[in-house]
Amino acid sequence: MEIAVTRRLACRAAAALSLALGLTLAQPALSWAQSAATPAAAAAPANVVPATATAPATNAAPAATAAPATTGTTDPTAAATPEAATVPADLSVKALVRHADRIVKGVLLLLFLASIVTWTMLLAKGIELWQACRGVGRGLRLAESDAPDGTADLPRALRLMRHAVSAELAASEGTAVEGTKERLDSRLRRLEMRLARHIQRGTGILATIGAVSPFVGLFGTVWGIMNSFVGIAKLHTTNLAVVAPGIAEALLATAAGLVAAIPAVVIYNIFARWVGAYRHGLGDLGEIVLRHTSRTLDRGSAVVGRTRPMAAE
Repeated sequence: MEIAVTRRLACRAAAALSLALGLTLAQPALSWAQSAATPAAAAAPANVVPATATAPATNAAPAATAAPATTGTTDPTAAATPEAATVPADLSVKALVRHADRIVKGVLLLLFLASIVTWTMLLAKGIELWQACRGVGRGLRLAESDAPDGTADLPRALRLMRHAVSAELAASEGTAVEGTKERLDSRLRRLEMRLARHIQRGTGILATIGAVSPFVGLFGTVWGIMNSFVGIAKLHTTNLAVVAPGIAEALLATAAGLVAAIPAVVIYNIFARWVGAYRHGLGDLGEIVLRHTSRTLDRGSAVVGRTRPMAAE
């Protein structure tokens, strides 16, 4: 009988142990099922939308879009509008000059005056050099033909040389012929140098403008770029619409310097060639006048040499 009781107790203990083990093993499955059912329950209301909720949502959308207009919220683009308003929309040359800095305006004015001087020199000095070269050419033809001093419209260079020869002959009367020739040659050379310096006067301004104008324009460029950097620092932006006007002003100063310098250099080189041709013409004219005067002096000395033996007889 004790054995039967012991068996019943062992069977009950085994049943209890089996039940506990089954519950332990079934608990993870139940938790997994609950977790899988929760998203499904949450997704089901999203698919089923009540018809009454759609109307308020559509009515609330315009209110939401209109809310920034009625409230005092700030928009970054709207805040940048006053800054953008100060930037000139027109980037033409006239607008750039009007909105330029005072220093840049002064540089542009200086270069503009230099350009006016250049073109004025082209007209005034060009006409003077053309007339001088033409007069020397005509004087060479008249000197070769030994035209008299009373010839109408005698060129100025030839007239001055003949006047210098006459003055030297009058001062050297009664002196040796060889010494007179040397003094005539020296006097004519000095006259040529004086005429060449006179015709060359003023061309140095063109050389100065051609050499200095690019550096003046470069100064305006550096100043304009500095202003651009200052504007970037003040506005705290690197937007091209803010930076472009200052850079354009700087490049305008460089362009103005080149516009003033390039014509000045070209015109100076043209004038230098004309002055060189004029000086060569003066040298040839002086040689012709000296040759004719030397021939006259030799003839006079020959006549004097022939008359002396006759007087001795």
